[in-house]
Amino acid sequence: MASRIIIENAIVVTMNDEDEVFFDGAVVVEGDRIVAAGDASVASSYDRADARIIDASGMAALPGLVDLHYHTALGKGWSDHLPLWEYLQSCWYPMIRALDPEAAYWAAMASYSESLRSGTTTVNDMYRQLPALARAAGDIGIRAVLSNDVADDEHDLDTLADNEAAFKEVHGASDGRVEVLIGIEWLPLASGALLRGARDLANELGTGIHIHLNESLSEVEISKEKFGRRPTEFAYDCGILGPDCIAAHCVWLSDAEIALMRETGTHISHNPTSNAKLGNGVARVPEMLAAGLNIGLGHDAAECNNSRDMFQVMKWSSLVHRATRVDASLQQAPDVLRMATRNGSLALGHDTGELSAGKLADVILVDLKSQFFTPLMPMSKEHIYSHLVFSAEGSCVDTTIVNGQIVMEGRQFTTIDEAEVLARANECFREVIDRMVVPAEYANL
Repeated sequence: MASRIIIENAIVVTMNDEDEVFFDGAVVVEGDRIVAAGDASVASSYDRADARIIDASGMAALPGLVDLHYHTALGKGWSDHLPLWEYLQSCWYPMIRALDPEAAYWAAMASYSESLRSGTTTVNDMYRQLPALARAAGDIGIRAVLSNDVADDEHDLDTLADNEAAFKEVHGASDGRVEVLIGIEWLPLASGALLRGARDLANELGTGIHIHLNESLSEVEISKEKFGRRPTEFAYDCGILGPDCIAAHCVWLSDAEIALMRETGTHISHNPTSNAKLGNGVARVPEMLAAGLNIGLGHDAAECNNSRDMFQVMKWSSLVHRATRVDASLQQAPDVLRMATRNGSLALGHDTGELSAGKLADVILVDLKSQFFTPLMPMSKEHIYSHLVFSAEGSCVDTTIVNGQIVMEGRQFTTIDEAEVLARANECFREVIDRMVVPAEYANL
């Protein structure tokens, strides 16, 4: 594959500091980096002889989307009629306890292929069997930040020792595309000793933390009963929060907890589609933004979402707040697209999220030649933003480039046999279902 890629004749949506959009634009990639992005002239000084030329006429080039809270998932649509606690006990935990490396690998391949197909180039994935996930990320070409599903020992999930071993085995794999954070499932399955140990381990390894916080009202009540503190308050007491911490959901943050997030520089993943499907509520995003918090977007898991399409998440992340606050001024399209690109990249400490010289070459091309983008006013930045957030779907993505490698072009994968991935994921799902052991009190839900 050519080390230089020249994308020309595109509408280039940079997401840079100046919020520039070039309507006859070009992006030049050398190796794993963007070396130029701007109007058509930026490509003229680069040798085309050995370059891969992509004619992006009728397409928009934009940064790859960052899915800031993600779980590899094997059981989309299975037993998904339940609220969060009952679903976890009857389906999610029994399923991930029954995983073996083979099932985890094909689950990740199926999950990552759907994400890449819909324009996501980075996932922040909390799951199990991390070496298998890292192998899948390497094979398919996605940028994957992985963390274990760590809980206290009696819950038979992962331990801090598992997470440390995974870090030492796969952190930095696939030319740096694979990283490992320390993962904490959530406070109902954790102790103060586990949380303090997670912070100590993250500091020792020089990595960050990925944790669920304040996802549901039941979690808040359990935390108050168990620790005498609300979840984010207790996480703060144990040293979990900080600029290297990504807190997922945060639906039920109090004013004091928002202040703790601001004080510590903790990043938040807003997951509106999952929160809605599970009946967990609507996060106080306007207040969080007013406090200056960095908020990215995540789909959560296909079991509590049924789609890994981040275009859907973007739309919901605006509409749900406008509806519940009766305020159409909230969550304007450019701000939402920034949440799905630059904000997520910032949370992960990545050099992605915008099309600018020096940034890692995570680029997607979105086909504008469809009803999704009709009508499209020429030279209207506002119109292209609106369509990308409120109209587009993942099926509009034509090409996905990660780390300078074309992993999908013309809707066809270059790195995998997609039919094999889907077939093997189906087989593994049935095998895991056969191995699942559901606690008796939840067996008939």
